[in-house]
Amino acid sequence: MPDPQNAADPRNVSGVAPAAATSRPAFLVALTVLLALEALLVLALAVWLLIDLLTVRPVSYPSAVAITVLAFLAAAWVIATTVGLLRRRSWARASAVTIQILQVAVAVGCFQGLYARPDLGWALLIPAVVAAVLALTPSVVRATARNTEQHE
Repeated sequence: MPDPQNAADPRNVSGVAPAAATSRPAFLVALTVLLALEALLVLALAVWLLIDLLTVRPVSYPSAVAITVLAFLAAAWVIATTVGLLRRRSWARASAVTIQILQVAVAVGCFQGLYARPDLGWALLIPAVVAAVLALTPSVVRATARNTEQHE
């Protein structure tokens, strides 16, 4: 006679053992690490802009303050997305892709214009493409998919 306490969970349609279901896929770990590094860099940029604002006389104070505030907001966004990925929230995947699309736009801007900096463009473009691809891999999508049982 089968033991009902040790019977397979009929709700487990994935066929994966519960211990394996809680492990983090390698691509999710890589995406989280990449976003954490991006968060640190954006936060460092925001702090640098703040120090610059306090120590150097800008051409336009309103513009300098606006750019500094936007940098801090961007840092908060990337940090929140990183935390969301650590918690496997489904919204964090879409947020990560959006961040990477914006990063690609900035990278493209670095390749052109009077003050073109192709080195910065490549430094922004390569991690953005890698992170976007990681965010769309099937293992990351499965790991961050909304689970209705968790939210009940």
